[in-house]
Amino acid sequence: MLFLGIDLGTSSIKICLFDAEKGEPVAFAAEPPEEMRVQASQEGWAEQDPEQWWQHTQTGISRVLQTEGVDTSAIQGIGISYQMHGLVLVDTHQQVLRPAIIWSDSRAVPHGEKAFEDLGNSFCLAHYLNSPGNFTAAKMHWVKEHEPSLYEKVDKMMLPGDFLAMKLSGEISTTIGGLSEGIMWDFHQKSQAKDLYHYFGIEEKMIPPVYKTFEATAGLRRELADSWGIPAGIPISYRAGDQPNNAFSLGVINPGEIAATAGTSGVVYGVSHETAYDPVSRVNTFAHVNYSQEVNSLGILLCVNGTGILNNWLKRNLSIDSYEQMNQMAGGIAAGSDGLVMLPFGNGAERVLNNRLVGAQLSHLDLNTHTHAHMIRAAHEGIAYSFKYGMDIMGTLGMQPTVIRAGRANMFQSHIFRNTLSDVNEVIIELYETNGAEGAARGAAVGTRFYSTPEESAASLKLLETIEPNQQRKDAQLAFYNKWLHTLQQQLINN
Repeated sequence: MLFLGIDLGTSSIKICLFDAEKGEPVAFAAEPPEEMRVQASQEGWAEQDPEQWWQHTQTGISRVLQTEGVDTSAIQGIGISYQMHGLVLVDTHQQVLRPAIIWSDSRAVPHGEKAFEDLGNSFCLAHYLNSPGNFTAAKMHWVKEHEPSLYEKVDKMMLPGDFLAMKLSGEISTTIGGLSEGIMWDFHQKSQAKDLYHYFGIEEKMIPPVYKTFEATAGLRRELADSWGIPAGIPISYRAGDQPNNAFSLGVINPGEIAATAGTSGVVYGVSHETAYDPVSRVNTFAHVNYSQEVNSLGILLCVNGTGILNNWLKRNLSIDSYEQMNQMAGGIAAGSDGLVMLPFGNGAERVLNNRLVGAQLSHLDLNTHTHAHMIRAAHEGIAYSFKYGMDIMGTLGMQPTVIRAGRANMFQSHIFRNTLSDVNEVIIELYETNGAEGAARGAAVGTRFYSTPEESAASLKLLETIEPNQQRKDAQLAFYNKWLHTLQQQLINN
């Protein structure tokens, strides 16, 4: 029995066809060949065209289904993973009204901060576990205030994954998890955040019908099914934001388990059944994939916006052929980068820095010593140090990981990054052969009840490599981290 997984990322759309009986992927595709660009017409803005997401999704699915030997009639469900916190608006004809305001866009920060103050910090934290901050509800209020004529045309507001589900099925819906990512779920009332809707002036009719993460919703449209040669009406049976999905894809389901990813942004995500939140929302708490009104399963999320995007910026601007070449260059430089320090915070307002726009920067540059290779090593170390900075905050909420699980992809292909991360945090890192699209496909199998539990879906995961912290490097790494931290603190004072 086969399941189709779609992972809508910032840089690409990934598609996986997964054989649930064998517990392994059959085919994989990523579209487009080059990374999708983010449009930023003003400082702090970040937008993408949802219709381009859909075009690339169709192309990727077509490629996967053309894999030799695939029995397309055996496909039984579709799962969707997507970039979190975005806002997609459509009219009554399901036509997109404006570019999507995506996760790294910071224009709504003042709106969220004012709501936090006006509704009361203690109220927001008790009910939403977060400040409204820069999340989807605040972005919707920005549209209402700054684009009122467009707002009047809105029929439904959606997250990016909801948009893909709409295009696949013709029906609009969302999930509890999706609402929580947008700060539109009241954990105290275990219902939609109607107080916040009222404050922001969001009409309840704009919110789609709500489902659980593992739940069969609308079926695939016949015209798409016929064009792809797969059964019409197969359900969209799983939908989750990319970070809860990444954790699920790594088998991180139960309290105390930790997952990490380092693509365009970097995330550390831990599961807890205890209601915990950071009083100033530097790290955030959302509904995990197995959250329900009966089960209080929460994901505590640290996000650093500027991780893989910094690595990509260096690759492009230093005219380096491949990430592998970058890793080799960085490997020729000693730990600590001969004093060069890189702050990776150049991709919008950073929640971990209290929603401040700090910017990425090099510090302590010596023109007689430092080279391109130093810059790469300093970037990989700086990204790892930014993880430690956030993980120390997570520690105040009771998250004390000894093991981090990750896919061997993106920044985790850099031995500099992963060794630094392991050493400076004194944690074991386990790398697995998986990705977000495969996780979405496994989720679809849970949603159709092919797998009886999320834990069962993770039984076939393949461990590729284990990185142990090196005690001999620990003291030196902490010294390098403290220098990085001092540089960051000075920048925060001056900013």
